[in-house]
Amino acid sequence: MSLNGKVENDVQSSTASKLLVICVDRDDDVGEKTGIATPVIGRDACIEAAQRLALEDPEDADSNAIFSAIKTYEDLVSKGYNAQVVTVTGVAGRGVQADEKIAAEIKSVLKTFHADGSVIVSDGEDDEMVIPIIQNVIPVVSVQRVVMKVSRTIEHSYALFGKFLKMVVYDPKYSKFFLGVPGILLLIGGIGVVTGYTAEIFAVLVSILGGAFLIRAFDIDKAWANWAKPTPEGFIRLFTLITGLILIAASVPAGIASVGVENISADLGILQIIADNVLVGQFISGMIPFLWIGIGTIFVGILFNNWLNRKLRHISDILRVIALVSVYPTLYQFTNILIYDESSFSLILPLVAGFGVTAASATILIRKYKKKKDIKS
Repeated sequence: MSLNGKVENDVQSSTASKLLVICVDRDDDVGEKTGIATPVIGRDACIEAAQRLALEDPEDADSNAIFSAIKTYEDLVSKGYNAQVVTVTGVAGRGVQADEKIAAEIKSVLKTFHADGSVIVSDGEDDEMVIPIIQNVIPVVSVQRVVMKVSRTIEHSYALFGKFLKMVVYDPKYSKFFLGVPGILLLIGGIGVVTGYTAEIFAVLVSILGGAFLIRAFDIDKAWANWAKPTPEGFIRLFTLITGLILIAASVPAGIASVGVENISADLGILQIIADNVLVGQFISGMIPFLWIGIGTIFVGILFNNWLNRKLRHISDILRVIALVSVYPTLYQFTNILIYDESSFSLILPLVAGFGVTAASATILIRKYKKKKDIKS
């Protein structure tokens, strides 16, 4: 057997005496599609897992990655290295939970096979994102990516294109964007041509298209679906979101009501009003209490949800709320500068104080998290 040249050079240049060949499946295709519990340890167990995954989903590249890890293991053993092969998985949603699960599975393997070096085998960049996490558990000697050899004939290209079209037409996950959005645009465009409101309809079309791009780019539809789940946490998220949006919307009339009517003359245009420091300062001063409370309500809802679900993101959620509170004095002082023509240097104190509070809070929370993590491990 011939060991991959790069892997062999990496192994020879390392000081590792016991090698762990790790096949990474970050989105847990092995567990989701075959029901096999992970980590999968040993050559025979990995072969069985790869075969079952290939039978369940022949197009999944993870089965080929597992076979590649087995071959790498066999090549290492044939060269006289003390090695073991394992398959570790994350969770379907990837993210922090997937990375923590992979790290925990590797730690459990190391309790029985005390390796001092590892060879990572993956089928793409997504799985390789977890390498820094693995390096905290065991030194990574080499990384091998499995690249599938595919036919590049015209027939194959047509087959792929046909499969893509079928997915776009019949898969609701894709059809609502690739067919739904163009369908709405064409329908509104046709109505505009018939009614003669071409310019107005064009503005509506551009707005809809831009909104669709924003929703898809930032996964707003998925975020809304998660927020509106019929669970106690979902109702809390939905309540805080709606309350926060109402308060944010109420900040605009509150800002308008705080503007002194005596400062506005009838002959002032929009640009002149915007350029008036006093009017802008009064508007912002009246708006920010409602605006900040609304944003804070949404942030607290996210924090409460993550805390109930015991997700690690609640640390960043706490910092988000602290930063929001810390910025408020600076913004309030900025309105005083606009209204009362105070010195710009008066911003320094609230800026420094806000930064100090945020930095100190971040340091305390991160240390507390690391300490808790060290105790668990």
